[in-house]
Amino acid sequence: MDYIALGRRIKEERLKLNMTQERLAEEVNLSTSYIGQIERGERKLTLDSLINITNCLGVTVDYLLQESIIQDQVPYKDIWTGLLSEATPKEQELVVNLTKLLLSYNDK
Repeated sequence: MDYIALGRRIKEERLKLNMTQERLAEEVNLSTSYIGQIERGERKLTLDSLINITNCLGVTVDYLLQESIIQDQVPYKDIWTGLLSEATPKEQELVVNLTKLLLSYNDK
């Protein structure tokens, strides 16, 4: 988990709302010093605290954690889905069979 990036995002969002650390701390029932330590990446936070901060800032958890979330490992998945969704059933079958054939040659 990249706590420095998480803290930086929390601080950025807090500042966008012209919110002080004191106000955020009060809203989420944490101490001001703890909020400062979170923003500097010095302290870990509980899931409850993360959710409270997220709700208070009006952002999503995945937005705050995006540096820590492993992105889809299949970069071509959306391309394949798009191509196949526009194809007729016969074309879909052809694509699948051709792909299987190509992959079988790769195994040799």
